[in-house]
Amino acid sequence: MAEQRRDQRDTQGSGGAEPAGAGPRGRAVLPEEAEAWTGLVTTARRTVTDGLVVGTSGNVSVRVGDTVLVTPSGVPYDRLTPDDVTGVDLEGARVLGVLVPTSELPMHLAVYRTTDARAVVHTHAVHATAVSTLVPELPLIHYMSAALGGTVRVAPYAAYGTAELAENMLHALAGRTACLLGNHGTMAYGATLDQAYDRTAQLEWMCRLWLTASSVPGLTPALLTEEQVAEVGERLKGYGQRKP
Repeated sequence: MAEQRRDQRDTQGSGGAEPAGAGPRGRAVLPEEAEAWTGLVTTARRTVTDGLVVGTSGNVSVRVGDTVLVTPSGVPYDRLTPDDVTGVDLEGARVLGVLVPTSELPMHLAVYRTTDARAVVHTHAVHATAVSTLVPELPLIHYMSAALGGTVRVAPYAAYGTAELAENMLHALAGRTACLLGNHGTMAYGATLDQAYDRTAQLEWMCRLWLTASSVPGLTPALLTEEQVAEVGERLKGYGQRKP
């Protein structure tokens, strides 16, 4: 969701935001939460650097125990500091920091309540958003669809920050680790911030690939079958380095 609003620090007075845990609206930040916050900020900045978001659109979260750290509403990622830790419990009550959490919090919490996700990345990636306006699901243009669980579905449009959008997203995510949000963007989750980000980038790349192939006059892209993608899904289970 595009949250290009006034910097939340403007509401905190000339002294800026209170350090997390110093004010009445937050407890002390645990060491593991401080470390996770650093990773969250790095990932959020990467979405901007890689062109997946513009300004403060999109948002990132990571779960530490029963606390969800999340990017705050309307604060440019390059301005976030260690003192800006923003965290809520699984019901959405703020437990860390003084900044207002992202307005897309309902989507993030819905993912954590219904999956084994430890990190969530939401972007407004341009090619993925374009695809979300054209088809009900991303055609099987590439075998890496298997890395996201299969055919990537498009959740029907609903206003940002609403329970309806969160519900639509959950239906699209069933059996998947990523989906498109109609006329909105992407949603992906993973066991780590890196995995959630990589899935987001993979989805954007596949959307760009399909749009590029579909734009050639007089030709139609060859697509894979669900069986072919499922076969790759099995092969991917043994892919990569194995721990000794």
